[in-house]
Amino acid sequence: MIQYKELKTMAEMEQIQDLEGRVWGMTALPTHQTLTAVKNGGIIVGAYADGELIGFSYGFAGFDNGKSYLCSHMLGIDAAYRSRGIGEMLKQRQREIAIRKGYDMMKWTYDPLETRNAYLNLTKLNGICHTYIENCYGEMQDGFNKGLPSDRFEIHWHLKSPHVVEKQSVNTGNPRTLNTLSFNQESLPVFHKEKELAELTEYSYSIDVPKDFQGLKAASQELAMDWRLQTRALFQKLFTAGYAAVRLKAYENYGKYIFVKKDILDLGGDQS
Repeated sequence: MIQYKELKTMAEMEQIQDLEGRVWGMTALPTHQTLTAVKNGGIIVGAYADGELIGFSYGFAGFDNGKSYLCSHMLGIDAAYRSRGIGEMLKQRQREIAIRKGYDMMKWTYDPLETRNAYLNLTKLNGICHTYIENCYGEMQDGFNKGLPSDRFEIHWHLKSPHVVEKQSVNTGNPRTLNTLSFNQESLPVFHKEKELAELTEYSYSIDVPKDFQGLKAASQELAMDWRLQTRALFQKLFTAGYAAVRLKAYENYGKYIFVKKDILDLGGDQS
């Protein structure tokens, strides 16, 4: 049985360091930083199995245009415990605590070509994305990110909105596809762009992405870079036109992003 709790002590910060090393294989966050963050509006939730920390979600206080939000910066789960719904539970516990502390918005970033994260953030949690950040963290050297620009989607999770609280389904209509993919002789996904559109005026659009981007990177950095740059252009065009990513539909060997106009979503009083 997995148990969840808010983490607040130095000993718990040290447990997080150990898990960071197992998950990402990179230098862990200093304990003095994480401890200071949780003492000043930040929130860290841990998941435990048989007394061992096997997952965590870490967020610190953010501030933009006169309004505070929780920046949920890291979510890590031990490889042996993935695909069990632990990530969703960590986020939901973090949301409950955030609301008690007075937050109504949580933001975080993820690589848009990582479909596992996209499915959690959009389809399961009802987050939305209308912000694309090119090379967000510069040239990263960890195993997940090395070799490509660290482009990111910024998720906005409207914690108390009907869209999130009621887990509202989105009428996605019949999305117009902006690309397709095929598989080459090595069974690797290849990007194909549909006819260039002068204007984006349809009710909804879709973009296909590879299911296993890490596997693609390991097999062909060239193809992985092509996916990064080709999808970057399409995502940015949609966001500039007022669309938001609202769902990731998962298929056997690819994922399909769905986009609708942001202003049709019931996000409450704050539409940022």
